[in-house]
Amino acid sequence: MSDQLTLSAEPRERAGKGASRALRREGRIPAVIYGDKKEPELIHVEERALDKLLGTGVFMNSLVMVELDGKKTRTLPKDLALDPVTDRALHVDFLRLAKGAKVQVNIPVVFVNEEQSPGLKRGGVLNVVRFELDLMCDADKIPDEIEVDVTGLEIGDSVHISHVTLPEGSESTITDRDFTIAGVTAPSALKSSDDESEEAEGEEAEGEEAEGGEEAEGGSEN
Repeated sequence: MSDQLTLSAEPRERAGKGASRALRREGRIPAVIYGDKKEPELIHVEERALDKLLGTGVFMNSLVMVELDGKKTRTLPKDLALDPVTDRALHVDFLRLAKGAKVQVNIPVVFVNEEQSPGLKRGGVLNVVRFELDLMCDADKIPDEIEVDVTGLEIGDSVHISHVTLPEGSESTITDRDFTIAGVTAPSALKSSDDESEEAEGEEAEGEEAEGGEEAEGGSEN
């Protein structure tokens, strides 16, 4: 799991668009902490500190300790609003986590042992269907990534969720089907070669049939 992140916050006295715009002009980003059957807390955080955490690339899948008035609250970022033009953070929602809580997160997939895949060694292409897995995880055991082993995959083979060993405390939120994560497909050049071979075989078969018909006709004249 990623290192626990920490973010200092201050209480937010007023809600609304006007108050939020004023905070952003001061380099602060409005936010809220909610959940665990407690009242939501309106807060604001320093934009530069938030940008630093966003730069880690794991912010949305990490535990964040939000420090407010000397008290630390364990949270998980659940929603991040960004400006559609500048990508500047506009608002953040933090989910307050109870002890022993389970959380739903999207965890990136990493493929390993590609050199052990005969299909890829022959020039096949790894066609990724899911770059992330939607998992339910223990809040204290959120994995950084999920490794998917492609050892032994031939062209035409696929790897499904049933082939993946998930970390302890994690399970797929999709339980009604054995969904595909990735497959090895033939490269375009190989597909074209196969198509041409099939066409040639077809033409050859048609030629043989035609020759056979001509011979039969010749035999009937005698």
